[in-house]
Amino acid sequence: MAAASPNNSVRIVVIGDKGTGKSSLIVAAATDSFPPNAPPVLPDTKLPFQFFPDGIPVTLVDTSSRPEDKGMVAEELKLADAVVLTYDCDRPETLEGLSLRWLPELRLLEVKVPIIVAGCKLDVRDDNSPVVLEEVMAPIMHQFREIETCIECSALKQLQAQEVFYYAQKTVIHPTAPLFDQETQTLKPRCVRALKRIFILCDHDKDGALSEAELNAFQVKCFHAPLQPSEVDGVKRVVQEKLPEGVNEVGLTLTGFLFLHALFIEKGRLETTWTVLRKFGYNNDIRLADELLPPSLFKRAPDQSVELPDVAIEFLKGKYMLFDADGDNNLRPQEIEDLFSTAPESPWKEAPYEDAAEKTALGGLSSDAFLSMWSLMTLLEPARSVEHLIYIGFQGDPSSAIRFTRKRLLDRKKKQCERKVVQCFVFGPSSAGKSALLNYFLGRSYADNTESTTDERYAVNVVDETKSAKKTLVMREIPADGAQGIFSSKESLAACDIAVFVYDSSDESSWKRASELLVEVANHGQATGYEVPCLMVSAKDDIVSSQISIQDSTRVTQEMGIEPPVSISSKLGDFNNLFCKIVTAAQHPHLSIPETEAGKSRKHYNRLINRSLLSVSIGAAAVVVGLAAYRVYAARKSASA
Repeated sequence: MAAASPNNSVRIVVIGDKGTGKSSLIVAAATDSFPPNAPPVLPDTKLPFQFFPDGIPVTLVDTSSRPEDKGMVAEELKLADAVVLTYDCDRPETLEGLSLRWLPELRLLEVKVPIIVAGCKLDVRDDNSPVVLEEVMAPIMHQFREIETCIECSALKQLQAQEVFYYAQKTVIHPTAPLFDQETQTLKPRCVRALKRIFILCDHDKDGALSEAELNAFQVKCFHAPLQPSEVDGVKRVVQEKLPEGVNEVGLTLTGFLFLHALFIEKGRLETTWTVLRKFGYNNDIRLADELLPPSLFKRAPDQSVELPDVAIEFLKGKYMLFDADGDNNLRPQEIEDLFSTAPESPWKEAPYEDAAEKTALGGLSSDAFLSMWSLMTLLEPARSVEHLIYIGFQGDPSSAIRFTRKRLLDRKKKQCERKVVQCFVFGPSSAGKSALLNYFLGRSYADNTESTTDERYAVNVVDETKSAKKTLVMREIPADGAQGIFSSKESLAACDIAVFVYDSSDESSWKRASELLVEVANHGQATGYEVPCLMVSAKDDIVSSQISIQDSTRVTQEMGIEPPVSISSKLGDFNNLFCKIVTAAQHPHLSIPETEAGKSRKHYNRLINRSLLSVSIGAAAVVVGLAAYRVYAARKSASA
């Protein structure tokens, strides 16, 4: 469906049974007159700006009721911002047709825009059979909650014809559905969370209430005019009468602020709440509008990663201290919920963030784990990270909330990586020990984590590379059947700082598959230019190793120019300082790059070509120099003669 915003035009499609007055209604609204001979279907009709207080252009689209034109009507409905569904007040069968035909068809077409039901030809209804609109429409509206409102009108008498389209336009620009639950008569959770953020931003002294000065500043920001003292007193009085806790000795509390907006909506003043939301950057989905976070802000090269700069890290440390009320370095699940209570939803309740960081004994996050989660979100979804930084109170320029790293290709040339967040791809066959490796990385014991996973997952934690430096390591587990997806894309390894290949040291077939994956990664890197350091990990060292695996792994790693396998045992908790080794290898992107025989041959061939070109260049230069010297000699000889 067409997504309307305050700056767009509004397209209203009018549908209904034949003879219900669709065309006459459109003409009456557009020209303030009744058409004696309206055509079967009108061309698109634009309403004058002055008809509507918002000054937003409105286009009315008439439609045919003929069965053979059903496809054309469906196409028009796909472009609609709102639908006006008509029936004839004097023909009960057309009213029945709403629930029997039209509304089910709209659902079948997945038309998810506001619907206004218009009862036309009010002037010809039999006065001897009085009809109460609310009683007639109540069961239909209960069954089809997508209906925003119902209105009766008369094109002939110029009775509420324009109002039909005014309400339709209003439902597009100031929709009810995102804000208010009609069934429970309460504000929707996302609306509450947005208004809570706005309240906190306006509560400058952070005392939990909006004083008269803060209320006036809010009023000026949103509506460009201050409140008079009597108006402030009036607002407080209305709230206090209905909700005593909505006002305290300082001013309007959050509870009172939310109550006021619910009251505005109940009284049909949705434009008030929408004006406030849009002034603070929200769109119709009650998320930050795209204009605040344009895609250009996050544009980068494939081998650049995104990290949190110091200003964002310090902001997050402050937030952690604020919400870790007891100062025990353990942000409990409820405290995390409280932190994100001003965001549309908590972003860490779903993959890949759920269970991606180390938990404390109480199920919370330490300060390091908290910052690691933000680093993971910034790496994977920088726009979402910045969006949520703003939701929880970051007020700096959005561009200052992230930093782009140097291209990895340049890191290789400089033989040093300056990244603070390292991403490691973990390859390996099924049952090799990849999941156990990630579980240990997150501080989980072998006994508590015996199940492996067949899904891609992430784990993030802080690694002390040296006594003075900490790095954030992101481990991305590639499922056994997911490797081909990696190799099918040219830029799939661009985000990888180091690749680790895990195999079961007691299983010869496991080693064989891991070595095949190593060769595939090496070939892919050589073909695309995104070569990565690689490390082999011999898992399950507590079991007797396969002699063939031992011999072959030593030979293969030597031939390919990488370090010998690192032996680990998840069962014994012996990881041989693996995570520090991973980070150290990633910090030297020019080393531990595997070379296949084909790659070596290609490099040797390129060297020969370069030498040949160099020889040709030197030879050509010698000829030029010799020719120049001869010309000088000839000139001197001629001059002496």
